[in-house]
Order: sequence, then structure tokens, then C-alpha cells
Amino acid sequence: MLSESNTETYRISLPSKGRLAEDCLEFLAASGLRIYKPNPRQYEAVIPALPDLRVLFQRATDIVTSVMNGSVDFGITGLDVVAELQGHDQEIILLHESLGFGGCSLNLAIPETWDNVWAINDLKVYASKLDRPLRVATKYPNLASKFFEKQGITTQLIANEGTLEIAPAIGYADMICDVVSSGVTLRDNRLRMLEGGKILDSQAVLIANAATLRKQPEALRIARILIEYFEAHLQARDKLAVFANMRGDSPESIAQLIFDNTTIVGLQGPTISPVIVRNDERQWFAVNIIVPRSKLYQSINELRAIGGSGVIVLPVTYIFDEEPPRYTRLIQNLQSIP
Repeated sequence: MLSESNTETYRISLPSKGRLAEDCLEFLAASGLRIYKPNPRQYEAVIPALPDLRVLFQRATDIVTSVMNGSVDFGITGLDVVAELQGHDQEIILLHESLGFGGCSLNLAIPETWDNVWAINDLKVYASKLDRPLRVATKYPNLASKFFEKQGITTQLIANEGTLEIAPAIGYADMICDVVSSGVTLRDNRLRMLEGGKILDSQAVLIANAATLRKQPEALRIARILIEYFEAHLQARDKLAVFANMRGDSPESIAQLIFDNTTIVGLQGPTISPVIVRNDERQWFAVNIIVPRSKLYQSINELRAIGGSGVIVLPVTYIFDEEPPRYTRLIQNLQSIP
């Protein structure tokens, strides 16, 4: 899949700290794109499997800005910061919208003491009785302003890059708009989420500079490699390969027994091949199927019920599509950008 190294070097920015950074490195390693960082204090690294791609480490918000202005070609960061900073800028293009880690949601949170406010309609009533705009502390002024404008609530947004949860307690704001993962921090600070106050579901995404992809075929090649590896890993991580031996008259008869069951049909179908045995009048066949991890025991029982024996189970590392759907969509999106 990888061609010889090109003289052109491209750059990808990854989160520099926190849980998102840790999960990102684990995800890349599991996808076959391990990061090599000789000095842990450096903000640069390499991917041995992709020598044409240089790795930089930045804050989540700086990743979006760098990709937007073209100083970095690719980036992995949260969808929340992309949605907040991108606006109508078409120079950022989404290559993969669900990498499966960094999950959180952008929510409105209010003090627990607001006994009469539980849902967004209650907040409208509460805000209408104030003799001033509702004060909301947030790191997401663009997304928050659009949400409140749509709800018809007059607000004063207070931009704050620090800890937001303390703002209502010290009188700095009436409520907050922030990302929530488990909700523990909100509860610890006597805040609760507002029903109907979710603005956005977020997780880690892969982004790129659209101009770079349009103008440089080598960058597009790297984009395809990233998409391929990510998709192959994500498709395989909840799958298992199951092998079993079965007696039968032909591969077709074995296949029919398998197709009569609901779990063991595999991806397109089972792989069936003859087994060479000694001193047995009936034919033996080896069956190989891919099954969901959550249905392993059901699959084994279905195989046993139709005569399967000697069942072996192995993890699946990658499942590569004939053509990655997200890459096909990327080409279409690039062609539609003026």
C-alpha cells in the first residue's frame, strides 16, 4: 500500500496532552501507525510506517487553526472544537467523523438549586424574568450563540478558557456551556445538565486542509492511507475469526447448513476448504467465518449444532474494504469545492 518515500514531507497534528492525547496514541498504534517519539519532551515525532508524514503535538484548538491556515496538512482532534472554529471555512475537510474515542457532548449545565428549571422551556421562562441577559460561561461562544439564538434566549456569553464549573458558584456566570463526558465534575460542583440542552455530540475526528488535498496528489495518497488503516481497524475491533472442522458431502452442503443460521454467515459468506485426513470415509471441511465479538458464544453453539468441532477463535486486526467509502466520499467532496 505504501510507495517509496517522496521528497515532500507532510504534517499531521495530534493532541499534546490529556486523555484525548493518550487515546489518540493508542488508537494509532492499534491501527498499525505507531508513533515513535525519541524524546518525550519534544513536540515532534514520526510514524515509521509513514515516513512522509511528520507528527506535531498541539493543543486541540490549535490543531484546527493550523489545519485551517495550511501550516499543518492533517489533524486529529475533537469534533467539538472543529465545529466551534470552522464556521463556513471550506479549507477544513472532514476525512473521518467517528474515530471511536474522545467521546463527549457539549451541554448546558445549571446550578442544582434552580428547582424550577429542568428543561429548555423552563430556562426560557427563567431568562424572561431576568432584568438582564442570562450570563453563560463557555469555551464555545460560536456554538452556544447559535443555540441560544435558535431558542430565542437573550444571553451574555462569557468566554473563559479556564475551569468553567466554578463560575456559577462565584457569581461569574449564571450557568455554563461545556463538554461533558461522565458528568462527575458537574455533580461535584453542584451542577446538572439541562434537558434539551445538548448542543453537540462529539468524538475524535480526522481533518485535513482541502487545498493541500486538491493540489497535491501525494497528500491525497497519504489521506487514503490514513482512512484505510483507520477504517480497517475500526471494522475489525469488534470482530473475531472462528475456525472449525465439519463433516459433509461438499462445500455447498456445508455452506447451506451455515446459511440456515443467523450468526455464522460471515462477512460475505463462509470460507470452506477441504481437510486432508487419514482413514475416514466421510469428507472433512475447514470452515472460517468472521463473527461479532458480542455473539461469539452464540456462534460457537450454532457451529456445534450443525456438526462443527475443534473450534478455534482468533482476534481480527484489520478488515480492508475493496474501496474505502470515506475515501470515495472525500474525492466527491473535493470536486464539489469551488
